[in-house]
Amino acid sequence: MSFLGRIAEKTSRLSCLRLMSVYPTHYVEPIVQKDKQQDQKNDLSKLYHVPIKAAVNKSSDTIFHDDTKHKMINYITKKGNSALARTLLSKTLELIKRTQTEHMNLAKGEKTTINTNPETLLKQAVENCRPLLQVTAIKRGGVTYQVPVPITTKRSYFLAMKWLLEAAREKERKVSLPEKLAWEILDAAHGQGRVIKRKDDLHRQCESNRAYAHYRWS
Repeated sequence: MSFLGRIAEKTSRLSCLRLMSVYPTHYVEPIVQKDKQQDQKNDLSKLYHVPIKAAVNKSSDTIFHDDTKHKMINYITKKGNSALARTLLSKTLELIKRTQTEHMNLAKGEKTTINTNPETLLKQAVENCRPLLQVTAIKRGGVTYQVPVPITTKRSYFLAMKWLLEAAREKERKVSLPEKLAWEILDAAHGQGRVIKRKDDLHRQCESNRAYAHYRWS
């Protein structure tokens, strides 16, 4: 077998390893929330037998658990110190709550329009920062083109949280991380700030390179 053939065989093996999973494809995702489990049971009762994947050990049904907060803690964590990351995020949410409460008390008009829930503002900021497209380098005829391709939902949430943390860490080092992260989350929740500009620039680049979109399938 030639050298290129061996490389192709190794690449195919690696791609197969990435697609491998503990569960077969006909297994359905688990639902941890008890109020939604009955709906799943009613939907699956029409079928003879549908196996369900086991829930991960970090999943919880408590009202204090939130997937967005849990992912943000994982992205903040460095060197396995998740307790410090949880403390930093708690301080960030506390600063957001204080800032919004001050704005509500100083507002002269309608005060009910000001959102003081930090968890809702965090989710809104992540949703506003989610990109829909990204550019990838594809080589055709000796020329490398920047081709716009859609992003999966999981990666879009990852990029949104990653950009928020990067924007907070790029600010001046004299200010603590919770304070900088609170500023970025509030700006993104209101549709402004550096992260929103970064997402708009990426979409603008994809729009300018839309003529190369057909290289994605060729």
